[in-house]
Amino acid sequence: MKLLIKNGIVVDPANKTEEKLDVFVANGKIFKIGRNISDRDAMIIDAKNCIVAPGFIDMHTHFREPGFEYKETIESGSRAAAKGGFTTVACMPNTSPAIDSQALVEFINLKSKQVGLIDVHAIGTITKGREGKELSPIGELVKAGAVAISDDGSSVMNAEILRRALEYAKMFNIPVIEHCEDPDLAGEGVMNEGYYSTLLGLKGIPKAAEEVIVARDILLARETGGRLHIAHVSTEGSIELIKWAKKQGLNVTAEAAPHHFSLDESTLKDYDTNFKMNPPLRTKEDVKAIRKALKDNVIEVIATDHAPHAEVDKRVEFNTAAYGIVGLETAFPLICEYLIRTGVLSLSQAIAKITVNPAQVLNLKKGSLAVDQNADIVVANVDKEVKITREFFASRSTNSPFIGKTLHGSVEYVIKKGKIIYQNAQA
Repeated sequence: MKLLIKNGIVVDPANKTEEKLDVFVANGKIFKIGRNISDRDAMIIDAKNCIVAPGFIDMHTHFREPGFEYKETIESGSRAAAKGGFTTVACMPNTSPAIDSQALVEFINLKSKQVGLIDVHAIGTITKGREGKELSPIGELVKAGAVAISDDGSSVMNAEILRRALEYAKMFNIPVIEHCEDPDLAGEGVMNEGYYSTLLGLKGIPKAAEEVIVARDILLARETGGRLHIAHVSTEGSIELIKWAKKQGLNVTAEAAPHHFSLDESTLKDYDTNFKMNPPLRTKEDVKAIRKALKDNVIEVIATDHAPHAEVDKRVEFNTAAYGIVGLETAFPLICEYLIRTGVLSLSQAIAKITVNPAQVLNLKKGSLAVDQNADIVVANVDKEVKITREFFASRSTNSPFIGKTLHGSVEYVIKKGKIIYQNAQA
C-alpha cells in the first residue's frame, strides 16, 4: 500500500525539521520526504492545516491486563492509544500478577502482537511482586523484551535494594522508573496538603512525600551511575532537585503528566473523584513550575499515566475512590491547549516530548520520520476544536476530569507501519 501525505507541516524534532513537505510511504516504510512528490498509485491524504509528526510514544501507561480486564485490556488500551495518536506505549507492571517474570513479559508481547494495532512494550518490576523485598530477575526481564523496570504505584523504600536495581539496570542500559512517594509521609492523604485540603476536610499528602524520595533516588543515581527516570513529577521542589542532578551531569530524566500541567488542587472543590490522582494535583505555583520545567527541558518527556478505572471504582466517596484518570485520548488536546497555544512550547518542543525524547529514554529506534524508518505517523490539527464527551473515549473506562470541556488539538489520521489504524470521522 502506498500513501502520499500532502500539504501538511512536517514536524520532526529528531531531524530538526519543521516545514511544509510531502511524505511518501511505501511498503510500510517512509520512502521519501520532499516537495511536490507525486505518485499516481498512492492513496492521497490531504494534511492541509495539519502537522505531520512521528507516531507518539507514551512511556507510562496502564493497560490493566492481566488481572483487571474490567478496567482496560491490551486491545481496548491499544484502541485508545491509536485514537490519541500513540503508535507505541510502554505498560507499567502493576497488574495482577505483577510483570515480574520472563513469562509475563512474553505474555504482554504476545497479546500486543495478537491485537496488532500498536506496539505495546512491557515494563518489568524492580522487585518481585512489587513488594520491595527482593529484586526481580532483571536480566531475564530484559531478555524477554522489557524496556525498563519500575514498581510504579509505590516507591522502592529499601534504599539498598534500589541501589542494587540501579546497578543491575545499568548493566543492561535500561532506566529505573521511580514512582516517588514516601508512604509514611503520605499517610492516608487523598489530595495535596494545604489550604484546599483543610477547606474540604480531606487528609492531605505533603509535597515532601514526593521530594524526599526524589532526593534520595538522585543520590543513589550519583552513587551508582545508573539511569534514573522520575515519573509524574508534581512539585516545584522535585523540579529543583532534578535541575540540580542535571547540573551535576547525572543520568537523570523526568516526565510530567498532562493533568499536572493543566489542573491544580482548586479543581477538587466539588469532591469529583475524577480529579483524584497520585501524585495529587498540586498548587497553581507547582503547575507554573512544571510548565517552565517543560520549556527549559528540565522535564524532557510528557507521559500520560493513563490509569483507567471502572465506575464502580470511582463512584464512591472521595476517600475510598481509586486514584488516576484516563489520559491517552486527551493528551494531545491538552498539550495543544495548555502548552502550544499558550506559547509555553513551540510545536517542535512539544512533539519532541512525545516522540524522540521518550524513545531515547527507552532505547527505542523510533520517534522520527527518517527515510527507511517504519511509517509510524500522526496527522493532527493543532487548532481544531474537540469536545470531550464520554463517547469521545475509545478506552474501556471514561474516568476523565475533562468531560464536558472543549479543547483544541485533533488527531486526524494515525498510521502504523504504513497502515491507517485511526481516522477521525470528521477528517
